Amino acid sequence: MFSPHRIDLNLLQVFITIYREGSLTRASHVLHLTQPAVSHSLARLRSQFNDPLFMRQGNRMAPTPLARRLADSVIPGLSDIQTALNQFEAFEPQHQAKVFNLALRDVMETTFLPPLMKDLMAYPAIEIVSQRIARRDMEQQLAAGTVDFAVDVLLPVSEQTAHEHLHKDKLVVVAGKQHPLVQQGMDLASYLQARHVLVSSRAEGPGIEDFALSAQGARRQIAMRCQHYFAACRVAEQTQLLVTMPEAYARTIVRHLEVALLPAPEELPAVDVHLYWHRQYEREPALQWFRERLRQRFIPC
Repeated sequence: MFSPHRIDLNLLQVFITIYREGSLTRASHVLHLTQPAVSHSLARLRSQFNDPLFMRQGNRMAPTPLARRLADSVIPGLSDIQTALNQFEAFEPQHQAKVFNLALRDVMETTFLPPLMKDLMAYPAIEIVSQRIARRDMEQQLAAGTVDFAVDVLLPVSEQTAHEHLHKDKLVVVAGKQHPLVQQGMDLASYLQARHVLVSSRAEGPGIEDFALSAQGARRQIAMRCQHYFAACRVAEQTQLLVTMPEAYARTIVRHLEVALLPAPEELPAVDVHLYWHRQYEREPALQWFRERLRQRFIPC
């Protein structure tokens, strides 16, 4: 029979680490334990809860419904304990193994991860996991500790989510090199007369640039909607369509395609990029150290 007062806190730490990492191998790495030791701890938990807790789905250990409920109840308490203890421990990145989880959009992966990893090569025990999460889930995952930091545009968040401005990324317009506007130059009127590709993960709704145009009573002509800027730029390379996108990523793409960059109409604002984290973890030495790395290395290519 399950006896909650007999649960070892160390077992709960193993449970939470497996829950966050989705892998026994990565959990053993984070906990500095052998994989058999982690497997043994999981077996004890399964016996005490009379539930498998995690089921293998492909390469990931997916939590059962009971495991999800347990995590929701246990994580806040363990996080408070860990935060209190971590205030008295220094983080030594040269020697301590640590996995940092980032939430990044695909555009930011391309411009952000290369300079960050170049810096972190000096710390062989550090591992980075980059993932894309829905914006509506960002605060919940930061609070749960499944994501340590998120980098995204300015979003409405609660007081429990801290954020700071990293930089502005100007918008530019990508056009095929044979597009008439490459030679003629472009103003707002010619921008609106042209046809465009809108890049969005959503099947409908305006882009950032469309909000700015709408505020001025203007509207552009959308000929195609797709999910990725690289695909959109390949379309622009072979057609008369235009793509409006952040400059840092555009300068990476332009090296590989027969396209040109045009200044966006001045009516289109730059994109504000922010770093997000949860306040209950901000005094942890490892996260303080990593937050400073993120500040230093968010440099547009």
